[in-house]
Amino acid sequence: MTVSNRRQILAGLSAALSFSVAPAALLAQQPETQPAPAPTPPQPRFGFEDVVRRAREIAAAPYEPGPNLPEPLSRLDFDAWRDIRFRPERALLAQTGSGFRMQMFHPGFLFTRPVTVNIVRDGVPTPVPYSSNLFDYGRIKFEKPLPVNLGFAGFRLHYPLNDPRVFDELISFIGASYFRVLGREQRYGLSARGLAIGAGVPGGEEFPVFREFWVEAPTAGAERVTVYALLDSASVSGAYQFHIYPDVDSVVDISVALFPRKTIEKLGLAPLTSMFFTGENDRRFHDDFRTELHDSDGLMVHSRTGEWIWRPLRNPRQQAVSSFVESNVRGFGLMQRDRVFEHYQDLDLSYELRPSYWIEPQGDWGEGVVELIELPTGDETNDNIVALWAPKAALEAGREFRFGYKLTALLDSSDLHPGGRVINTYQAKPKALGSGEPVTDGARRFIVDFAGGDLAYHLKQPEKVEIVPSIAYGRINRAFIVPNPKTEGFRAFIDIIVEPGQLAEMRAFLKSGDKTLTETWSYPWRAEA
Repeated sequence: MTVSNRRQILAGLSAALSFSVAPAALLAQQPETQPAPAPTPPQPRFGFEDVVRRAREIAAAPYEPGPNLPEPLSRLDFDAWRDIRFRPERALLAQTGSGFRMQMFHPGFLFTRPVTVNIVRDGVPTPVPYSSNLFDYGRIKFEKPLPVNLGFAGFRLHYPLNDPRVFDELISFIGASYFRVLGREQRYGLSARGLAIGAGVPGGEEFPVFREFWVEAPTAGAERVTVYALLDSASVSGAYQFHIYPDVDSVVDISVALFPRKTIEKLGLAPLTSMFFTGENDRRFHDDFRTELHDSDGLMVHSRTGEWIWRPLRNPRQQAVSSFVESNVRGFGLMQRDRVFEHYQDLDLSYELRPSYWIEPQGDWGEGVVELIELPTGDETNDNIVALWAPKAALEAGREFRFGYKLTALLDSSDLHPGGRVINTYQAKPKALGSGEPVTDGARRFIVDFAGGDLAYHLKQPEKVEIVPSIAYGRINRAFIVPNPKTEGFRAFIDIIVEPGQLAEMRAFLKSGDKTLTETWSYPWRAEA
């Protein structure tokens, strides 16, 4: 570039700059430029940590029981309360086009503490207002209108589990911290609970309650729905998050944060509640054409070491507590293994379709025990079975405690582990049929059928299969197995002798060489004094 060209460029720049600078008087006449408005910050979306913060706040305040129901509702018996039905055409959550629908439960009968239910849309929670127009009251008539701020007893979610044209009940939350979930072709039986405090100990159990819920409105095509819950009781408050996945085996992923008001010595995590009245192993009550009546027939435990344990349930004469010592248990659950209608013969209650609930801890649960509590019952209307995880350490006041787990509702649990399973447990006098030989006091025979896994293969060389029995507080008189071609497995016979009044604890499994072939059968038995 020449000097002349450079000068022309500089001259042009000077001219341009001189025209861009306005006199001061002219500037004074220009309107003042307003700054652009700051963008509105996005609305915080409601989520689990909001419920955690709420639980932390109420834990710092004295516990306040909920309001009492109006007397006409608290006087309702079960049949009258059941006659109050939600109108299906008023179901909530339909606006989003998702496959989920929500119906509310009316307060009354045993459900005397109304709860608040919110729907979260676009991150903003809005309470569902109570309205009598939501319900068909059937034969029930009230002299005075019910309060407009009454609240609800709980709610349930529906989803087309079995037929794409039909909204089936998927999960319900009603009563204390109870909830129940279904998979395909399942019928309600056992229940899950948010928390157990003092279960099975003298002095009575404390029942925390879910006092408020938040249900995220699912979007069109959503394959899961999320529910948050605020738990409260005299001893603890807590925040719960439920991710619910409907399927053949429906799954609920659960996250929990607890804030104890006082130190809790006996805490039960992931508690399950069920009913066992009578079965093939316990025929104390048999004056019925139905030979078995139970929602669950056994407790299954998967230990940290890899051992699988099967403990058949009982209806004891007095409360019984069994503990399975563990640390970092892999899983446990109350299972319904018997799926044969002919064993139940109940056309209405469909016991063979009751689900099993399998619990898988997420993260480190530390030291503790899987605890089984069995209570006596004289009929099939009482839930008399509880299974839970009891941490070894007490939950100290003022300390936050978090844990998580997955709950799966199953019909077929055979895929949970690859080994042989216990399918029957019987007991009898230890003598040959028709024999007049005397039976020693405290003597009993237990017959256990093992099937599944590799047992059908080992029927080709049954002599290589052996039983490994053991007993605490008693003596094994003899134990042997025979092939059982009807089940493609083996039948074990275990004869024991126990001092009158003594409680014996038995265990047995099958092996071939050094290879364990089956889960471990575990069973207690008390010799009559």
